[in-house]
Amino acid sequence: MAKDPDSNTGQIPTKKEKIFIAIAGMSCASCVSAIESGLKSFKGVISAKVNFASEKAMVEYDPKITDLAKIEQVIEKTGYKVIRGKEQEQEEEKENVLQLTVVGMDNPHCVGTVGGAVASLPGIISKDLRVNQKVVIKFDPAKVGIGKIKAVIKEAGYEPIEKEEEDQDLEKLAREKEIKNLLKRFVGSLTLSLPLLYYMFVMLLGWPMPKLLMHNAATIQLILTTPIMFIGSIFFARGIISLIKTKTANMDTLVSIGVGSAYLYSLFITVSIWLGNSVFGMKDFYFEVAGFLITFILLGKYFEAIAKGRTSEAIKKLIGLQAKTAIVVRKGQEVEVKIEEVQIGEIIVVKPGGKVPVDGTVVDGHSSVDESMVSGESIPVEKKAGDKVIGSTINKTGSFKFKAEKIGKDTFLAQVIKLVEEAQGSKAPIEELADKISAVFVPVVFGIAVLAFIVWLVVGQSFIFALTVFIAVLIIACPCALGLATPTAVMVGTGLGAEHGILIKSAGALQMAGSLTTIVFDKTGTLTKGKPEVTDVEGEGELLLLAAIAEKNSEHPLAEAIVKKAKSAGKDIPDPESFNSISGKGVEAKYNKAVILLGNRKLMSEKNINVTTVEQRMAELEGQGKTVMLVAKNNSLLGLIAVADTLKPYSKEAVEQLHKMGREVVMITGDNKRTGEAVAKQVGIDRVLAEVLPQDKADKVKKLQAEGKKVAMVGDGINDAPALAQADIGIAIGTGTDVAIETGDVVLVKDDLRDVVTAIDLSAYAMRKIKQNLFWAFAYNSLGIPIAAGMLYPFTGFLLSPIVAGAAMAFSSVSVVSNSLLMKRFKSRI
Repeated sequence: MAKDPDSNTGQIPTKKEKIFIAIAGMSCASCVSAIESGLKSFKGVISAKVNFASEKAMVEYDPKITDLAKIEQVIEKTGYKVIRGKEQEQEEEKENVLQLTVVGMDNPHCVGTVGGAVASLPGIISKDLRVNQKVVIKFDPAKVGIGKIKAVIKEAGYEPIEKEEEDQDLEKLAREKEIKNLLKRFVGSLTLSLPLLYYMFVMLLGWPMPKLLMHNAATIQLILTTPIMFIGSIFFARGIISLIKTKTANMDTLVSIGVGSAYLYSLFITVSIWLGNSVFGMKDFYFEVAGFLITFILLGKYFEAIAKGRTSEAIKKLIGLQAKTAIVVRKGQEVEVKIEEVQIGEIIVVKPGGKVPVDGTVVDGHSSVDESMVSGESIPVEKKAGDKVIGSTINKTGSFKFKAEKIGKDTFLAQVIKLVEEAQGSKAPIEELADKISAVFVPVVFGIAVLAFIVWLVVGQSFIFALTVFIAVLIIACPCALGLATPTAVMVGTGLGAEHGILIKSAGALQMAGSLTTIVFDKTGTLTKGKPEVTDVEGEGELLLLAAIAEKNSEHPLAEAIVKKAKSAGKDIPDPESFNSISGKGVEAKYNKAVILLGNRKLMSEKNINVTTVEQRMAELEGQGKTVMLVAKNNSLLGLIAVADTLKPYSKEAVEQLHKMGREVVMITGDNKRTGEAVAKQVGIDRVLAEVLPQDKADKVKKLQAEGKKVAMVGDGINDAPALAQADIGIAIGTGTDVAIETGDVVLVKDDLRDVVTAIDLSAYAMRKIKQNLFWAFAYNSLGIPIAAGMLYPFTGFLLSPIVAGAAMAFSSVSVVSNSLLMKRFKSRI
């Protein structure tokens, strides 16, 4: 975590907030470095990561030291534009922001009246009211809703008008505007550049030319090129502003110097001809170079903007799934309200074909609901009273009512969007090298261009030759390709994962998952369903009842199975007088002055209870994959209870596929070795780590890592939290709607182990694309810059034209983004 450079306390703030800021004006990875450096050096900023592909900054800061407005100012002082108007995403989950225009609130008295009305409500965190009728209110949606806030303002005699944020997605509009603007600029530049092409062919091929055009060549080309320079001023402005404001150079700076040199030199020749200097002729003009460089760069930027927009399609699809309105029962009437006005606890009506607006529990009616957005399964799920429903899923045939339980940022879909956005804003370790090179790329390229210019002059080449080399080197260099190589693939990869119900929480996890060598599965609830059933009860008649009494207050799945079995046998189970859970061994309880023990061999051994009479039977049951528990009363063995847990449908198939992929598969369990090996044999796992206490699972993972293995731990994300945290990749499976779970680098929404295979496949595929992108970016610059500098000229007589250099540069970044978009063809092997 980045530490505040201005702080001398050395302590990490106790409270931090996270925001996403949309930024316009970035042209290459050097821009990313400049913004990150500016933010990280600002007091109160804990960490800052800028994603060139998504054009967003993810900033963590201490709200006691700084705020959003100051952070935005830092970005703008660096020379870039912040896209405002859309509420910035915040990590603080229980805080919503409402922006209103209150008609009639135009004096201090009115402000006081409205402020008092709002303050009377529970859950109001802060309020900002001004005489210009603008109101900003922060509130806790668990305590008060938007509808109630607006209602009290109306009761006070004023008309609140909510800001239509859903119709003002300024970030989307800004991107669309940028694409249209680039297209207009390109068409205008191309129209003016084509006549310049005619002059170039006349000079190169000796085409005939009318005298009027010949005698006025300088003036005509100047008239054509000057508007092109204004059309391309978007690059000049950014490049010069960056140089002046931040003392740093970026790709726009290179373009500015390269194109500006060609134009200014040609302008000098033109003025010389006007003054009667006959030394210069048409061969000395570089107007067509300036014109076509801008044209090609605009075309490349146009395609790049379109391609970059497509990398975030997954997020757009998720956002598009959100319902806009809900039918709420208020005062006995069905009222249609905006989704933001729904309050926790309200009863919502869902009619056939309608969307479930928020998360909740069915209280009346029944229907089938399409939950494919969650599970990927196309078959609708039947819903009745007591069943959970998920916001943005689609109701099919019937109608039902449900109670709203999660709204706003707490809904399943909102959590998914947040996780995917955070993953897309993160950086993979493989990106570090590209970042380091990008930080020094532009000044190094400029140095090479100047050096090449001087060397060619020294060895006797003409000024025009040296200028050609200088411009070509500046133009062909492309830090964009380096800056886009990793983030575009990460954006597409994490988006694809979300579509498959696989939530990859960081770029680092995406990179690591493909290189895993060992996959460790927890047994209960991961390989098995986690719903064991009693299969055998052997011993004295009161054994089952005593076991149920001992386990009545336990929440362990085995305890639930015993209690369920006793109830089904018609037993009335009283509460124990005392209860003590002994981790990894069993339980001890007291009932009716008797001490009841239920557990494994270790527990019985500690209590000096002889179990030799049942050892053979235990071995038989354990060989069948059953968990055997011994029951004793007052240090006397009563008998045993065997419990079996059913394997999940696709456990064996997932293990088989992992073996085919060359991965070692390990099962970890608290059961004894014989039971563990029996279950492992059923699914095809060779290595078993048995009799492992819950708190020792992380140590077992650490030992595997000490063997030089890259380890993934697959568990439920709660009981296995330490082991998931210790593993190179923690995979939390079957979380359902609880996707905000803290542990786990990868969260699998579906309870399907085949998704572990898909996650590894997707990671490996993404890494192949990232490596291809980086190879292309490095190879392009490593070969292109020396060729542009004239390295081949002494041997072949070949000198790269700046126009060709411009075309190559323009399409290098497009090729990288396009290669990342090819990831959308990904298909899992199962």
